[in-house]
Amino acid sequence: MRTGWGFDAHRLGGEPPLVLGGVVVSETDGVLATSDGDVAAHALTDAVLGAAVLGDMGEHFPSSDPAWAGADSIGMLSRAVRMAAEAGWKVEHADVTVVAEWVRVAPHREEMRWRLAGALEADPSRVSVKATTTDGLGFIGAGEGIAAMAVVTLREAG
Repeated sequence: MRTGWGFDAHRLGGEPPLVLGGVVVSETDGVLATSDGDVAAHALTDAVLGAAVLGDMGEHFPSSDPAWAGADSIGMLSRAVRMAAEAGWKVEHADVTVVAEWVRVAPHREEMRWRLAGALEADPSRVSVKATTTDGLGFIGAGEGIAAMAVVTLREAG
């Protein structure tokens, strides 16, 4: 068994839509990002890569590479899971927490779990999606950004 931790944050204010966990949660808001800016998928991607000791998102999906412009973050997560599988690992459990002051995750939680579970090649019962605020503190509390943290447990495949 191995455990990986991931984090991602993006500034609000980019082109809509706002995507979290592969689900459009706002048609009128967006983030500034090279890809679709899905902080939940990005945090999970980094956690998978870290647990499998395969580097990080910046190494495999560099924001300086125009190939990733507008990329679907769920596709990036799927690719990281395939890389981990090639190294002999399978996702056992994943837990992601979205940190945002105004975004409502609850109405989208189940759809996010199913989308993320598909990318993680895991049963949805092994994928947790949560949300919290910063109670007005910092860049998130000021409404300037959004973030996510994730932890992933991998087990040896086979």
